Amino acid sequence: MPLLDPEVEKLLELARQAGRPPYEALTPEQARAAYAASWDLLQPPPQAVAAVRDVSVPGQGGDLRLRIYRGLGTQDDQLLPCMVFLHGGGWVIGNLESHDRLCRRLANVARICVVAVDYRLAPEHRFPAALEDAATALQWVTEHQAALSIAPGRIGIGGDSAGGNLAAVLALMGRDGSAPPAMYQALIYPVLDLTADSASYRKVTAGVPLTAATMHYFIDHYTPLSSQRLDWRVSPLRAQSLAGTPPALVVTVANDPLCDEGRAYAQRLEEEGVRVTSLHMSDQLHGMLLLGKLVRASNIVIDFVATAMGEALHHGTPVRSHSQS
Repeated sequence: MPLLDPEVEKLLELARQAGRPPYEALTPEQARAAYAASWDLLQPPPQAVAAVRDVSVPGQGGDLRLRIYRGLGTQDDQLLPCMVFLHGGGWVIGNLESHDRLCRRLANVARICVVAVDYRLAPEHRFPAALEDAATALQWVTEHQAALSIAPGRIGIGGDSAGGNLAAVLALMGRDGSAPPAMYQALIYPVLDLTADSASYRKVTAGVPLTAATMHYFIDHYTPLSSQRLDWRVSPLRAQSLAGTPPALVVTVANDPLCDEGRAYAQRLEEEGVRVTSLHMSDQLHGMLLLGKLVRASNIVIDFVATAMGEALHHGTPVRSHSQS
């Protein structure tokens, strides 16, 4: 295992002393409760934003809840770029609250609107439920740009882990015309190949919260049929082409079973003509953006991600919808 940031080492030692069972030893309900119990311990207090509100929109599984943030210092009627954000948690755990503090900081640093999506979770709602909700959210935001004071054509998509998976798939769908096109994709230690056969799966098997066994637990709940895992809508690394997708930021960390697929995706994007910024940290672990109370590097990387997003969304070329082109 690569050397870890000393603050991460200290965090892992605290976790070992606490003796908490791994997620794969828990039911989904227990895993959700265990995850929720960690937020105040690991994340700094929530930042104030200019505005935050929850809305419900019609979804394929009933009402879909979204949380809309506007960065501090922006005005209600100011046209802002927007990032549709999809939370991580292996499609099984996580919700609007788990990533509320992250979304607030992203909105503030980037000076944008962030729309977080409370998509349906597995195993109660397996693939493609989460993807359907992500696409519904992107469609709704695109259709309501004026009412939401969003700058026309300046909508990006992003997420961490399972949320990064959904964002990468939406980027491909937007290119192909089955979802609104996005102008940017931010993929933070994303899941990109559910066949889980990379070298990093064989290396990261113990000592960190997200091991290969934990990922298999999540994958089995989301896609119980192994044949589903070859579908590019769950394994975008297996898409025939990534060309024509929006400019990207791909963040990877070494102590993560997902490391190799994230780096491979960034390399493919680059080789297939997509502008990509890759940030790789050998001394960090999966989930680092939600550790800012104890790991200083977490906040540095959040601000880097937010600055990259803000730069791209404020100054990049806005997209035209398929109906306009």
